[in-house]
Formats: sequence, structure tokens, C-alpha cells
Amino acid sequence: MKFTANVGTTDRILRIVLGLLLIGLALGGQIGVGGWIGVVPLATAFLRFCPAYAIFGIRTCKEC
Repeated sequence: MKFTANVGTTDRILRIVLGLLLIGLALGGQIGVGGWIGVVPLATAFLRFCPAYAIFGIRTCKEC
């Protein structure tokens, strides 16, 4: 199955920052294990594909 990229550059940067922030807070004991949900925005940023965007027909990627 091939996924078409639907996450643009600015969106990717925000997802990486949010993901790292959540994971960092979880590791630091500030927010508990729920912070590990930060793995999701990191994965979607690196894959450049967001399943929720695909369902709703959203694309933040101009060059895709």
C-alpha cells in the first residue's frame, strides 16, 4: 500500500516540536505516561502522512 504525502513542511516542524516536547515532559516526570502519545506526531512528521488528514481530505503539503 502506497501512501501519498499530505503533511507539509511547516506542519512537519510543528509535529516534531510537539512530539519531542511531549516525550521530553514524560521522560522528565512532568506529565506521566500519557506524554508518550508524542510518538504519534513524530511518526506522522517523518512519514509525511497523517491518516486523519487522509480521512478528511486535508493536505498541508503544497508540493505533493
